[in-house]
Amino acid sequence: MKRLMDILLVVPALIILSPLFALIAVIIGLTSRGPIIFRQERAGKNGKPFIFLKFRTMRTDVDPYGASPKSGADPRLTRIGRFLREYSLDELPQLVNIVMGQMSIVGPRPLYMSQMAEWNQRQRRRLEVKPGLTGLAQVSGRGELTVEEKLELDVRYVETASLWLDCKIILATVCQVFGRRNIYEKRYSQTQETRTPRPDRRD
Repeated sequence: MKRLMDILLVVPALIILSPLFALIAVIIGLTSRGPIIFRQERAGKNGKPFIFLKFRTMRTDVDPYGASPKSGADPRLTRIGRFLREYSLDELPQLVNIVMGQMSIVGPRPLYMSQMAEWNQRQRRRLEVKPGLTGLAQVSGRGELTVEEKLELDVRYVETASLWLDCKIILATVCQVFGRRNIYEKRYSQTQETRTPRPDRRD
């Protein structure tokens, strides 16, 4: 039922939003050099890697694994990138990830493959479901939460998942996007201010 809901909502959304996709792509291409779509390997269900898609919001000469921007004044962000982030429009290409079965509308946000090594056994339960475009952590504080708090909410979602909960999270997400609340990360961890993960490397 969850997969059916994903398809019934996302396929029409892709069709309706296709002019917006094209407009954003043109603006990104005209205002900054580099690829329009940002691609990065992330951890999917059961830790299986997949290529995560976003509209590019940062300059191409910055570390793609660096700390998240803490405000719209971050010099790494492009002009259009600030706008896209503040209205979560940079996440729209993940609708393609959902159609491909790599993500769901609701679930824990997909994190770096390298971050899995940092999780304890309970936190790894977040991998029992597909990652989501939005999730319980995103509507419960988003940028105000530390990674530990987000991981706990991700596990709580896994333990209580239902279509009714998904519907409530989707509605709360819409309200949050229009309210532009808690967009930027205030503090990554309870024990450290910034995140410095290393890119995953395969020889």
